[in-house]
Amino acid sequence: AVVSTQSTVSSGINAEYGEMEKESVKEPEVQAEPAPPPPPQPAQAEPEPQQEQPPAVKKEKAKSKRKDNVNIVFIGHVDAGKSTIGGHILFLTGQVDKRTLEKYEREAKEMNRESWYLSWALDTNDEERDKGKTVEVGRGFFETDKKRFTLLDAPGHKCFVSNMIGGAAQADVGILVISARKGEFETGFDRGGQTREHALLIKTAGVKHLIILINKMDDPSVGWDKVRYDEIVNRLSPFLKQNGFRPADIKFMPASGLTGANLKEKLDPSVCPWYDGLPFLSYLDALPSFKKDQTGKPFRMSIVEKYRDMGTFVQGKIVSGVVAKNENLTIMPNKTTVQVTELLIDDEESEMADCGDNVKLKLKNIEEEDVSPGMVLCSLDNHCKIADRFLAKIQLVELRNIIAPGFNCIMHLHNAVVEVSFQELVGLFDKKTGKRMVDKQGKAVKPRCAKERDVVFAKLQCASAICIESFEQFPQMGRFTLRDEGKTIAVGMVLKASDQLFTVTN
Repeated sequence: AVVSTQSTVSSGINAEYGEMEKESVKEPEVQAEPAPPPPPQPAQAEPEPQQEQPPAVKKEKAKSKRKDNVNIVFIGHVDAGKSTIGGHILFLTGQVDKRTLEKYEREAKEMNRESWYLSWALDTNDEERDKGKTVEVGRGFFETDKKRFTLLDAPGHKCFVSNMIGGAAQADVGILVISARKGEFETGFDRGGQTREHALLIKTAGVKHLIILINKMDDPSVGWDKVRYDEIVNRLSPFLKQNGFRPADIKFMPASGLTGANLKEKLDPSVCPWYDGLPFLSYLDALPSFKKDQTGKPFRMSIVEKYRDMGTFVQGKIVSGVVAKNENLTIMPNKTTVQVTELLIDDEESEMADCGDNVKLKLKNIEEEDVSPGMVLCSLDNHCKIADRFLAKIQLVELRNIIAPGFNCIMHLHNAVVEVSFQELVGLFDKKTGKRMVDKQGKAVKPRCAKERDVVFAKLQCASAICIESFEQFPQMGRFTLRDEGKTIAVGMVLKASDQLFTVTN
């Protein structure tokens, strides 16, 4: 290759030198006969200028090139192995390389925490690594043959349930991690454990499908015992059904987060001969799409968090509509018009995003201090409602005493957190008939108070105005959870916003 290059260069130099010699020697000019004119060429039509495609066509083309995005959240009692399974999945899908994992393993061994190293792929700060407890919702991304996944690792400790609710609000699929180890499942499932509360909260958040991953099956106290597996399934199934999960929407499977058994590859029959179902990742890949056609729907995105990085960034899950780069939106309740100057999906730049995508948006015309979690990005011509009072249907799940007008608690609605007060109990729901209870005259029964397991219709007063929608129009923004003294006491759905309260009839 070097020789041929040198010969080419030298021949070029010689040719140039020869041309210079010809110019220096004057030879008599010989007039050549004029060449015949070239035949006329047929006139070629000028190419038509390409017309710019409308934004709707651009969005549709960009959408067709992308894999279907699914948001999954790991929930469950503390120390069930959520972060370990999440970290192992990131390693198996190539998102964390072997060298990084070996570094985590060395550092964990120095701290006498050898089995924690996989969780460090998601538990990134020192507090989480020192205590072995997830505090904030960890985030990761991975892909399979058919889908792209956003992995959310929710905290399991009861002190951080509010953070867990924020993670659940962004998810399409819930992964309830259960420890099969003797004593650990019972601690999480018995009254006061987080297994029960997390299953209730994930249903309230609107998660469509629940996978129960029974972890630590390789523990010496379990040893892939089918009897122990069946015991857990039989205790969980009635509870999940009671909380509204249909049998078709739940899936049980055994696994080991530490060894990776049944995460990517099928279980070895010599290890577990009684389970022959798909491994975890293959099952996720085979799930149907959870997206619906959002053509013509108004845009809604509840803001989960905000930060500053050469501009104002907001993060959240799109619950309705589509958004494109350079599009103008309105942020509520500020009613400020902003422009999307940058759009990131899984930390990669994109031209558009649609319903279900977990996105980061860089906004122009607003400062970071003017944005807070719970605010909502809306279409310019269709804003969400702002209200401080609303009518709701509420199911009371766990109460120490009774609820009556004047009772105060904390409400979690999409990503907004606000104090609310029961203003009036306007009706009682009859579980047998599925309708409001009425007296002999046909008027709605207005209870003076409500007790555990009752379903009531009530008017609630918020301490401040919030972005709110009815459950019928925007389910993701019309579900809420009520908590008091660190426990979930009720779940409910918004029926009417404040300006419509007085038109409601019995």
